[in-house]
Amino acid sequence: MSQPTSSPSSGATAASADGLSVHRTEGPGPVATGARQGSPADASVGQLVSDLTQHMSRLVRDEVALAQMDLKEKGKKAGLGIGAFSVAGLLAFFGIGAVVTTAILALSLVVSPWLAALIVAVVLFALAAVAGLVGKKEIEQATPPVPEAAVEGVKKDVDAVKEGFRR
Repeated sequence: MSQPTSSPSSGATAASADGLSVHRTEGPGPVATGARQGSPADASVGQLVSDLTQHMSRLVRDEVALAQMDLKEKGKKAGLGIGAFSVAGLLAFFGIGAVVTTAILALSLVVSPWLAALIVAVVLFALAAVAGLVGKKEIEQATPPVPEAAVEGVKKDVDAVKEGFRR
């Protein structure tokens, strides 16, 4: 996956895939398009529309990249949670097998072999409970699967554009 980056002097955004770090500069920043250098007040309407198109295109690409990173991170969390739930189910299955073995041994021999099987069953159920709690925690952290950082960024961008049109 390509990562949007640009130099800090261009006033653009930068995104990183290893976390959810996105760096934005506040304010309009310097505008460097074509041969024109100067304030937006000196630019023609055509040039301003061209600049707006370029900036909006870059902004949309950056927001999409941020959404992809956010969903990828939540997908990892959901995968870990589902894996932990699977381990919990498997351990519970073995625990039931150990309880059945315990009941058989308890009926056939009324001495220590059934006690050993019961201890194993209790340990397996305790491990299943721990894995289940870990899985529940991971699933809760992954839901809802909405790229929250990207949604907030888009809201801020829309507000900034609205504010720009009011001026």
